Amino acid sequence: MTDLIQALLLGIIEGITEFLPISSTGHLLIAERWLGHRSDLFNIGIQAGAILAVVLIYRRRLWGMLSAFFGHDAPAIYDPLGITSTPAQSRAYAFKLLAAFAVTAIGGLLVKKLGWQLPDTVRPIAWALILGAFWMVAAEHFAAKKAAREGERTAISWTVAVLVGLAQVVAGVFPGTSRSAATIFAALLFGTTSRAAATEFAFLIGIPTMFAATGYELVDVLMHASEQTGQATNEDWSAFLVAFVASAVTAFIAVKWLLRYIQSHRFTAFAIYRLVFGVALLLLVPAGG
Repeated sequence: MTDLIQALLLGIIEGITEFLPISSTGHLLIAERWLGHRSDLFNIGIQAGAILAVVLIYRRRLWGMLSAFFGHDAPAIYDPLGITSTPAQSRAYAFKLLAAFAVTAIGGLLVKKLGWQLPDTVRPIAWALILGAFWMVAAEHFAAKKAAREGERTAISWTVAVLVGLAQVVAGVFPGTSRSAATIFAALLFGTTSRAAATEFAFLIGIPTMFAATGYELVDVLMHASEQTGQATNEDWSAFLVAFVASAVTAFIAVKWLLRYIQSHRFTAFAIYRLVFGVALLLLVPAGG
């Protein structure tokens, strides 16, 4: 298998799994055992390709928030989920996204400085997939019970924004957790009872988070480019571009599909997938593999 085909497959895997609550990092770490190990720059960079798809899908929503943030009285914005927002609502939403991002940025830098990171072996990923499956079912169950008592809540509170920021930090420390799953179900469990609203916030907070992570990694690589072991001198940029484009295209399709799916379905199918996949990894992959 040629290197470009391997990069294409990794890009497709990233694009499909980045926003489905099944862990893109976990799938990429496992796929690399058959398709070859890639640099941190490659893995984070193709995640940015998937985030680009969300920017395109939510471009009107993002423009509305940007306009409202700077005080322009733009008309109500119609987003992909059919939700309209006034300038005041868009402004408040933007500030909550900034709060969540600030928590993630500070927590992420602290985690990196302290060196907290699980080994990227299959067994911890498998357990994260399994435990995440039960977390998903429990969170959605309690959110449904709360919605039945109080009615569906679509608003994102400041508490939810902070907890979503912390959830992204946890997902970064534990490969296999899934950033989208951690953020969606943190929102469902501690605030909003709407799958659509929780999913949208998880998607939108991923934009600054992943672009910042990509920029941080790129600066680090360029700063060490002159060193013998620098990643920039060894990176296959053709393969990177192929994977980036594949990730963006497949993520666009996956996000569009998921936005339709959650209108009438729970996340149970994803929880079952995580459970089956995690158990299969524990049974089929040797300890420490």
